[in-house]
Amino acid sequence: MPRLDPATTALLTVECQNGVVGDESALPELAKEARDSGMLGRVAALVDAAHAAGVQVLHAVAERRPDGRGANTNARLFRAAGKLPVRQLTGSRAVEVVAPIEVAADDLVLRRLHGLSPMAGTDLDPLLRNLGIRTLVVTGVSSNIAIPNTVFDAVNLGYQVVVPSDAITGVPASYTAEVIRNSLALVAAITTTEALTTEWALPR
Repeated sequence: MPRLDPATTALLTVECQNGVVGDESALPELAKEARDSGMLGRVAALVDAAHAAGVQVLHAVAERRPDGRGANTNARLFRAAGKLPVRQLTGSRAVEVVAPIEVAADDLVLRRLHGLSPMAGTDLDPLLRNLGIRTLVVTGVSSNIAIPNTVFDAVNLGYQVVVPSDAITGVPASYTAEVIRNSLALVAAITTTEALTTEWALPR
């Protein structure tokens, strides 16, 4: 993995929100895997290290209006989401970034009402360009859908993408390793939380 310049690198957390990976998740199997695997703790450690190193942190949150206006209905996943007992409603606790991940004053929180990727339907790309970002570190959930979409979208837009393999997860647990090996490793630099936090701790 190439050295990451904090000035041109951003860390993105994807759907690390209460209603997805918190105690009251709409997706309890995914939430359990995020906790039991240690993924949430590692994402929090990366966020802390990024803050200390001056790396821009962004949090991508998926949400819905109470009336569902503007939300996708063109896939089974979207239709099922509207029927779940915990809904990711705008302004609710479900769309808040989950503990122990810290949202600092300089962080940017991007909310989307549709789509499968935080690159679609948000200001993520123009914000990154305005900040002079060329490298995007992608963390969060899920390795089934949102993470691959984010990685592919970012690569298509010309960003160098880095994925800490132990800071993403999905279900079943074994699927994450497969999608990294067979898909993400072909387009992104694969690393670990320890390697990134160690690098960001080095004096500049």
